[in-house]
Amino acid sequence: MPIRSRIVMLGTKDFALPTFLELCDKGAPVVALITQPDRPQGRKQELIPSRIKVAAQERGIPVFQPEDVNAAEALEVVRSYAPDLIITAAYGQILSAELLGIPPLGGINLHGSILPKYRGASPVARAIQKGDAETGVTVIRMTPRIDAGGMISVAKTPIGPDETAGELEERLAVLGAPLIVRAVEAIEDGTAELLPQAKAKVTRAPKLTKEEGAIDWTKSAQAVHDHVRAMQPWPMAYTFWKRPLSADPEPMRLIIHKTEVVEGEGAPGLVLEAIKDRLVVAAGGGGSVRILSLQVPGKKVFTTAEFLRGHRILDGETLGL
Repeated sequence: MPIRSRIVMLGTKDFALPTFLELCDKGAPVVALITQPDRPQGRKQELIPSRIKVAAQERGIPVFQPEDVNAAEALEVVRSYAPDLIITAAYGQILSAELLGIPPLGGINLHGSILPKYRGASPVARAIQKGDAETGVTVIRMTPRIDAGGMISVAKTPIGPDETAGELEERLAVLGAPLIVRAVEAIEDGTAELLPQAKAKVTRAPKLTKEEGAIDWTKSAQAVHDHVRAMQPWPMAYTFWKRPLSADPEPMRLIIHKTEVVEGEGAPGLVLEAIKDRLVVAAGGGGSVRILSLQVPGKKVFTTAEFLRGHRILDGETLGL
């Protein structure tokens, strides 16, 4: 049977888009999209709408962008849509008990991890950062506590050894979209079962900060490689080159885009090779990291060969803070 419940979708980031499109394509009555206000982006600080907002506008679905979705005036707008169910994915605000109490069927959320692992704002990046081999998505009943509701369904997937957080998040978004549709169908026909989360297994995935991009060369080569992958597309991994041969006393910040683990030992941060297409840096505990592509802030991304043709790094120099 087709989905009958009137749905208000809350989502902002691209992770939410496949779920929104899946609901629309299945003919679900999505009566409104609630998304974060447009924010200034880029050098020109232009107000750029999210992709999910554009998709809603193209389908003639009303869009509501409150600064605070839990404010009294926002709650009145939500009530005016008369939703039966709220669905959220990567929205960006915690929903109050009053808001969740508006639809008779409550709310469900698509979360980018296998709960109860990685509750919080950055589950995909944290899974890669921790070196996990597997992750997934979970559909949960929403409660005022962050990511703490009962689990309706889970889908798992391996993490590729060189997969970035951005690449993995795209896959998880697609993996989770049909899971949400099936969850709505189960809620409507009364067959949805809630599995409580094991409190003893809860781990946190706090929001990334810009400072977390800094590479700690004392960690193992694999941990450095995982860190570089986890920090993409934001805040990006970085290190500093002190440029002993330069007249400029300021270290150069290097944004590291792609790496691989290779053999080689030395003090953490020591440059073991810097020739042609090889820029190899020692990590802690043995093993080294080969930098494959990198960037100077404000410039394009270079392959290592391109970078070394314009910048003279010597064996024996050190990268780091």
